[in-house]
This record gives sequence, structure tokens and C-alpha cells, in this order.
Amino acid sequence: MSNPYQDAAKKMADKYLRTMAQAAEMGVIPYYSEHGKWYTAPYSGNSWWTGGFWPALMWQLYSADRDEAFVKEARRTQDLLTAEFRRYVDLNHDVGFMYLISCGGDYKITGSEQGRVDVLHAASLLMGRFNPEGFIRAWDGDNARGYAIIDCMMNLSILFWASRQTGDPRFAKVARIHADTTLREFFRPDGSVSHIIEFDPETGKRVREHGGQGYALGSSWSRGQAWGLYGFTLAYKNTGDKRYLEAAERIAGYFIDHIRPDGLTDSDFCQPKDEVRIDNLAGAIGACGLMELAKESGNTAYHDAGVRLVDGLLEHCSDWTDEKCGVLTHCTASYHDDGAGRHANIIYGDYFLAEALGKLNGTDPMLWM
Repeated sequence: MSNPYQDAAKKMADKYLRTMAQAAEMGVIPYYSEHGKWYTAPYSGNSWWTGGFWPALMWQLYSADRDEAFVKEARRTQDLLTAEFRRYVDLNHDVGFMYLISCGGDYKITGSEQGRVDVLHAASLLMGRFNPEGFIRAWDGDNARGYAIIDCMMNLSILFWASRQTGDPRFAKVARIHADTTLREFFRPDGSVSHIIEFDPETGKRVREHGGQGYALGSSWSRGQAWGLYGFTLAYKNTGDKRYLEAAERIAGYFIDHIRPDGLTDSDFCQPKDEVRIDNLAGAIGACGLMELAKESGNTAYHDAGVRLVDGLLEHCSDWTDEKCGVLTHCTASYHDDGAGRHANIIYGDYFLAEALGKLNGTDPMLWM
């Protein structure tokens, strides 16, 4: 009897062996696909925060398939990413997303010393965004001096990694300070989390919440919940601090309660009931976070919920044709269209689908650690 998750992983590898050549010929880091073509990020060129997911996807596919073509393609785009160190101006707190799972994947899987050095460089850049009043600044610009966002819980892994690599505790200490601030300021009584909190950059005091990429101020952007769920799980894996495990479980309970009957995920858990706006990015990220949380907590219900999300993605929203170069459909970058994609095939959706399949098939290299 065939294993549907192994079958899906094989089909994914086969499809990318066909379609990644187009990206290499174009000389780009793909962001989304439609009509059989790859397209680049809508803003900031190769400094767009999602750039690391393409080479990270190659490392996931290589771990499952062992075709050297994936190594070659990962390194081609890693060269484009590390060139952004010299431009600098468009980089932000998402250097964790960009470099840990790409260059760090190269180091973890092949032992590349250059990959290790590149991740340490990125970790130092993230340290430079730390405000000593207790948070990591998300973005640049005068209006964002005090902004921190829930997504950064995922970026903290590069700091924990850097402390392990160097023996320097400062990286991990900054990560814990930011995680503690997030624990204190982002949580709501129902277990959901805010997307953006603004702090006074001089005092560190909370100023206000901003609506961010969700439906409205105070609503529940599903991908923000997924970042928080997975991010606090990773914080626990890195520290053993039970407060972080408990935080991940609080978000997980809320997230699971809002999975659609078909196993898919609304863009915002508070969006109007008659609104059909799916974000399978949230579903794929949530699936990975839930399966890791199951390992750390021993609660198999989290694993079962993660599998339900993966099954929904494979049954309803996976395109194995050549209409799209990638696989996962109905990915939505923001509830209110910001030009970054709605109900599209977006590359980091494919990354997290591949990671989830790797967890189910025993091939996931766990690039976040």
C-alpha cells in the first residue's frame, strides 16, 4: 500500500526538477508562480524577506531525494542572498528567515564553512536591531522605530544557533529577552496573539497594537498565529523554558479550534463568515509547528491536527500540473491585498509543505535548529 506523504514528496521533487531550471535560466529567486512561469518578489528585490525559502526548499527536497541538482540550485540562490549583505539597506529582522534555513541548511547538510560564516554574519545583523529596552526592531523607517511583530519569534532561532556555534551567550540572551517581551505583550486572553505591537523606543513601554496583515485591529491573522505557535515551540526547543512550551500550547489550542472542516485555514480567524479568503501559508506553517509541538509536549493531538492540515492541503490545494511551477495553491500574503499575492502559489507555502512532508516521512533536516 502506497504512503500518500511519500508519494506527495516524490511528486514535489519531480515537479521541481522540471521547473527550477527556468528560475536558474532567469537568474532569479522565485517568489510565486502562475501560468507556468516564475515571478520574483514584489518589493525589495533579493532582500525581500522570503528569499531564503527557495534555497531552503532545495535543501528539503535534497534531503528527501538526494539529487545533486537541488544542491546546485540552493547555492546559486544563496549567492544572490549573500550579495544583499553588501547592499544592506533593505535588510531587516527577517535575516533569520533569509539565512538560517538557506546558508545554515548548507552548513548543516554538507558542512559548508562558508554557509556557517554567512549565518553568523546574519545573526550579527539581527543583534544590531536589538533595542536594549527589550525588543528587536522589525523594520526600518521613522514610523517603525518601536515596531515588533509576532513573526520575529521564528527569527530568534538564528540567535540561539549563533550562541551554540560561538559559545557567546549574548545572542541567546537577546533572543530570550525578545521572547519574554512577546510573551508579556502579544498574548490575548483567548490564546490568540497580536501581529504588531508598537513600543516607545526610548522607554520600551507598550504604545499600541496595530492591525497589520489581518482583517482588522484586534482580529486574528491566521499566519500570525502560526508564526507564534511554531516560534514559541522553537524557543522551547532552544531553551527548555516551560513558559515557552505553555505559550505554544495556548496558541495551538486556539489555532486548532479554527481549522476549517476541510482542513484549510482562513486568512483571518475573525474574517466575515461569508468571506472566502484562504491562506494555506498559515496551514502549512501551522502543520509544521503542531508536529514539532507534539514531539516536545508528548501530546499526540497536536500531531493529529498537523496531519489534518497536511491532508487538507494535499486533497484540495496541491497542483501537480504544469499550470503552476510550484505546488501549493490558495496562499494569501495579507488579508487586505498588498500586492504580495492572494490565492496564489507562493514559494514559502511550498517550503513549509515540503517541511511538513519531511516530518511525516522522516527526512526533515530541521533547518530551524
